[in-house]
Amino acid sequence: MIPIIRYNEENGERLVKSFLERSQLENREVQDKVAEIISEIRQKGDEALFEYTKQFDKADISKDNVAVTKEEIEQAYAETDEKIINVMKKSAERIRIFHEEQKQKSWFKTSENGEILGQLIRPLERVGVYVPGGKAAYPSSVLMNVVPAKVAGVPEIVMATPPGIDGKISPKTIVAAVEAGITEIYKVGGAQAIAAFAFGTESISKVDKIVGPGNIFVALAKRAVYGYVNLDSIAGPSEILIIADETANPKYAAADLLSQAEHDELASAIFITPCAELAVRVHKELEIQTEKLERKEIIKSSLENYGGVIVVDNIDEAINLSNRIAPEHLEVCTKNPFDILPKIKNAGAVFLGNYTPEPLGDYMAGPNHVLPTGGTAKFFSPLCVDDYIKKSSILSFSEEAFMEIGKDVIKFAECEGLTAHANSVRVRL
Repeated sequence: MIPIIRYNEENGERLVKSFLERSQLENREVQDKVAEIISEIRQKGDEALFEYTKQFDKADISKDNVAVTKEEIEQAYAETDEKIINVMKKSAERIRIFHEEQKQKSWFKTSENGEILGQLIRPLERVGVYVPGGKAAYPSSVLMNVVPAKVAGVPEIVMATPPGIDGKISPKTIVAAVEAGITEIYKVGGAQAIAAFAFGTESISKVDKIVGPGNIFVALAKRAVYGYVNLDSIAGPSEILIIADETANPKYAAADLLSQAEHDELASAIFITPCAELAVRVHKELEIQTEKLERKEIIKSSLENYGGVIVVDNIDEAINLSNRIAPEHLEVCTKNPFDILPKIKNAGAVFLGNYTPEPLGDYMAGPNHVLPTGGTAKFFSPLCVDDYIKKSSILSFSEEAFMEIGKDVIKFAECEGLTAHANSVRVRL
């Protein structure tokens, strides 16, 4: 199953490269199909949207039933366990409280000579949230994508999710959307939903930004429409990396690794420690616990291809390796995890201590679980309120303030050979 490897050996470096180079996005056949879908949606609108929904989701969707109705919302609440609804409410509130701390304010700075500079913060007007669906339901994804948008003040938030064969979507997904603040919900998925968001159809109006995860078709469609709309990110397979010393609990560590390996065959689960004995115990726990889990075939494939128990010489080497990989989720299970935190340069989210498992962040803690993957934590950040705002620079100069720097502007413009720029200032002098 999962190998135990010494990092400073040749196969250790080979394993690390496999983590860094894995990708699902270089599939030419899927790219071509996605391009075709987008083109058809742009040309034919609803007609193509409903045809692709029938082709891929086997559901009969039309302009008459593409939007979730008030009656369907009421039915969803009736079919959803009240305890689950209460958990969603609690999760949404914790997410809201965390993201309230991220809000920015417009600001202005004035000077005595009449110069005013500032920054105006405004929410985006309309955001489209994509939620994976079909056989599975992901209400947590709904909350994580929608609540920050509500905190930012986005007035129009719409959601699309693929229907089942019966033309319905999961009651839990509907409930989560309503609890988060959405009432405009559409029963379409895949690349066709992304295209509808990006360009609009008769039934779905164009949005300014698309957020939310999806399969390879969704990921490639998002990449293709970037520039027509803004995006959150193009999500890759899930990842977890654990740095541990001899004080870590092998049972906990194995369970946390498996919590990500069960996502899909491309998910990555890596355990790094300077303690060889702990590595062996974690390896054994992975074998024991995997056999008890429902998605064990997916887990085994994930661990075989992109998993690893890596033994390093010391904790600093573990930290350096983690920074190189830049994992989506990083757990630090050491005696003093906060001592290590200042050395962490690249990670989507950092979970400190033996009682801060990754699933806590997925559902209830409050920070966003939409995180950079595939090494992009080196330059991307978790989804946040900033993703739902736009900023405008504000400038206002009095005559006195203008006169003070006008000649400098002329010199700079002439330095670049832009004489009309210089003239614009000169005529005022």
